[in-house]
Amino acid sequence: MSAAAPIIERLKIPRDTLFWSLHAAGWVGYGCVQFLGAFIYDKEPGYPQVILSAAISGFVVTMPLRYIYRLLWRQRPRTILIGIAFTSYVTALIWRVCVNLAYDRFMPQMDWKMVHWYEYLAGAIQGTYLMLCWSGLYFGIRYYESLQQQRVATLRSATLAQEAQLRMLRYQLNPHFLFNTLNAISTLILDNQNRIANQAVTRLSDFLRYTLDQDPMKKVTMRQELDALNMYLSTEQLRFNERLRIEFAIEETALAALVPSLLLQPLIENAVKYAVSPRESGGAIRVEGRVRGAMLELVVADDGPGARTAGALLEGRGVGLRNTRERLHVLYGDRHRFAALNAHPGVRIEIALPFEKAPAP
Repeated sequence: MSAAAPIIERLKIPRDTLFWSLHAAGWVGYGCVQFLGAFIYDKEPGYPQVILSAAISGFVVTMPLRYIYRLLWRQRPRTILIGIAFTSYVTALIWRVCVNLAYDRFMPQMDWKMVHWYEYLAGAIQGTYLMLCWSGLYFGIRYYESLQQQRVATLRSATLAQEAQLRMLRYQLNPHFLFNTLNAISTLILDNQNRIANQAVTRLSDFLRYTLDQDPMKKVTMRQELDALNMYLSTEQLRFNERLRIEFAIEETALAALVPSLLLQPLIENAVKYAVSPRESGGAIRVEGRVRGAMLELVVADDGPGARTAGALLEGRGVGLRNTRERLHVLYGDRHRFAALNAHPGVRIEIALPFEKAPAP
């Protein structure tokens, strides 16, 4: 549960239970304060019974306020204020009748006695202040809960939008990769390399099955990410043979780090397309991974011709770099670093993410 969740949800307390608990606690607190005052000021005999009667009757007569205020809750502010004032005064009248009857019953030694019926309504104004306090607490808690629920709904909507964006970005990669690979297989067929083309189709299907089985929202360990890369590279090796040279330099600590699934595949694919495929001699791609402090640092570097400028590099290498950069921004915000650099020769992609270690199995 989010930290913004309402208190009711965070504590797992049903709303009715919470109301009755607070309602009872309020009147018990009122009684305790009155008893303390009676003890300090040495009130007449029978006064504790009056206090107990006032607390019990207050508990009972204010119970209907909850249901009345539910009806008022969605009215206009002016209607709510008038309704609170009127209801508080009427409730205070009823409560003071109960309290004054208790005075008559438990403190007969008092000099004054109530003769007329309207005398039993004495003290209603002071009681109204108490009822207004009860009403203010009710509406204050209800308003706070409403704000928290709106905040949770906003956060949930933002989370769902973020998940939808991430899924879209991940799913963009599959058609992009599939288009490039099918073009390569078509070239193998035209060159009468049918056996290699058949192997490429088989390995392509294995890789696509893996991508479909992976949840785009799920993070995987760096070790699992490398296994997926090897599945992809096994297809490319069929096309390029010795022309494609891959080197991995991943520290042991980095292998347990969590990364977004298929994070490196579009970067490798770009390197293959721009650094290996155009050159008869092929090219080399180096993948590095290390942990430095609280960050996981990843590098994908090639020895190809590079680009004229870093800006041209990001614009010219299409979906792969832009997609990866956007995925990282959605996932990590300002807590990551992404840089595409001309390395002379080649291109160097540097990524830094917060280091998250996979839990022990």
